[in-house]
Amino acid sequence: MERGNTKREILEAALDLFSVQGFESTSISQIASAVGIRKASLYSHFENKQALLDALVQEVLEQYEQHSLFARPDWEKDAGDLPVTADDAVQIIRKQISYIIHEPYISKARKMLVIEQYRNPELAKLQTKQNYSDVLGYFTGIIKHLIRLGVLREDDPEIMAAQFCLPISVWINLCDREPQRETEVMELADRHIRQFFRVYGK
Repeated sequence: MERGNTKREILEAALDLFSVQGFESTSISQIASAVGIRKASLYSHFENKQALLDALVQEVLEQYEQHSLFARPDWEKDAGDLPVTADDAVQIIRKQISYIIHEPYISKARKMLVIEQYRNPELAKLQTKQNYSDVLGYFTGIIKHLIRLGVLREDDPEIMAAQFCLPISVWINLCDREPQRETEVMELADRHIRQFFRVYGK
């Protein structure tokens, strides 16, 4: 097997295990066994378990930044594509929820961060960044833009953004625990977005 392919398999196996057991509870032996290689072979790709975690986090961040709306502090580059109606917002948010729930790397990484946030200070910071700061920052920027356009009425944009996005974050976490509730979550998100535009729309 090609070295590059083995490295990819190691990363995927590690993420599978970390997302269920956590980083601390997963051994190098378990990861090697999941890939079907010896520990010595794994060490030829990664110096230790921390190096494996670092590579995994870097890869997850790259995917997140490429594909997730919420990781884009420069959202103004896409200002022409921003939602200006409730229907627009529903379409965009539904697509984003589906991506976050179903993209395996993103979904498993989020579960790993939930497990590790109380044990690993670096992963705790990443959890806060990805699941709070980036999301709130992204939506605060959009709300300010929509206020400037006259789509939404003037109010505290950060509080408006929190009212808009934080329930959606909670519903995504609910889907992580209870995937069978995805249809319910999508319907709740639709109703929530439409009500937000009724309350704050001009």
